[in-house]
Amino acid sequence: MKALRIHGFGGQDQAVLEEAALRSPVDAQVAVRVEAASINPLDLKILAGHMQSVFPVALPYTLGTDFAGVVESVGPLASRFRLGDRVVGRLEPTKGGALAQAALVPEQALCLLPASMAWEQAAALPTAAGTAWLALFGMGRLQAGQRVLVHAAAGGVGSFAVQLARQARAYVVATASARNQELVSWLGAHEVIDYQAGDFAAQAHGLDLVIDTVGGLATERSWPLIRPGGALVSLVDHAIADQGAVRGAFAFFKHDASVLDRIVERFGAGRLQVVLDTVHSLDGAHAAIDKVATGHARGKVIVRTSH
Repeated sequence: MKALRIHGFGGQDQAVLEEAALRSPVDAQVAVRVEAASINPLDLKILAGHMQSVFPVALPYTLGTDFAGVVESVGPLASRFRLGDRVVGRLEPTKGGALAQAALVPEQALCLLPASMAWEQAAALPTAAGTAWLALFGMGRLQAGQRVLVHAAAGGVGSFAVQLARQARAYVVATASARNQELVSWLGAHEVIDYQAGDFAAQAHGLDLVIDTVGGLATERSWPLIRPGGALVSLVDHAIADQGAVRGAFAFFKHDASVLDRIVERFGAGRLQVVLDTVHSLDGAHAAIDKVATGHARGKVIVRTSH
């Protein structure tokens, strides 16, 4: 099979599309023919070698964690899935393997897909939607009626966070560029602030929760906007700490297939939109990496591994 692998750390020139062997599934593993995978910012950090202290990887390493595909074979202890099942899941970052034509996956990391869900849509979900869920309802403890600010609301995590917060009956304020204002409003934000046209801190106020996917000045200027007892959940600052009466928490995402299953159910019920930026072939995966590296992808960047 073809796989996008690295033999050293650095820029994307380290990522090489090459032939790799796929072992047969053992124990409760499932062999999946990967149809689509998504690129996450974490993949770029692993590629650069910046995550070795958190997610140490052994080389050669196949990039990618999020995928959707078809069950091709199962290990002797696997019982949840049958051959031909359409599935979505996430591989542990220390293992990788999504940016390939096939992958071995623990069955507990997989969920069934509805027939109505395209491969590209499914591959967009695990990390981005799962992180949004954790940030809002886990670390953020969001309740109905609260006011939440979602930074970079047109991005992968942000686009899901806006929808999930609105469905939780929160009042949603979002930041986005001018070109993404209409999209973010359509996703459910009550107010959309063009962060390029002015200071978002002059327009947002009385917040109970901030979902911060940006860091830096966005973090600093968000603290005074949060009510005592509220929280700022960061996706970028591992060392974030409380500021007075406001909680600071880092959303360290760990895949939970039961949460992913609930997210997939929402899509099946027509309650969740998946925003896709661009779709690339596996041969064109370098362009997909470049797009994510800009930090301005609109929704998710997808790689179709089967074409």
